[in-house]
Amino acid sequence: MNQILIVEDEARLAAFVEKGLRKNGFSTTVAADGEQALHMTQKSSFDLILLDLKLPIKDGWTVLRELRTHSKQFPIIIVVTAMSDEQNRSAALKGGANDYVTKPFSFHDLLERVRAQLG
Repeated sequence: MNQILIVEDEARLAAFVEKGLRKNGFSTTVAADGEQALHMTQKSSFDLILLDLKLPIKDGWTVLRELRTHSKQFPIIIVVTAMSDEQNRSAALKGGANDYVTKPFSFHDLLERVRAQLG
């Protein structure tokens, strides 16, 4: 069973994504801020991360940079609100993200992207 870390500070959205992923056979963990996410990736093994960029304590850009600096090679899908412009998308992909999804999104689309990354 694939382990997915959902890094999202909006509790309702995190719960929605977590419920959908579990219903589709994934094991999930939720981190509500960037610092917690980094700590979790040091203690546990994840197959994929869904990462919001606007997070408390350490933002998603910092989390992405630190994970890639420490050679964490699992796929990272950026899931963001109000950052749909091409410049942010390009910066995220150049920074090591594997995919970029803007909110609002359909759960089906997100699920397909998760499956594609996990091969």
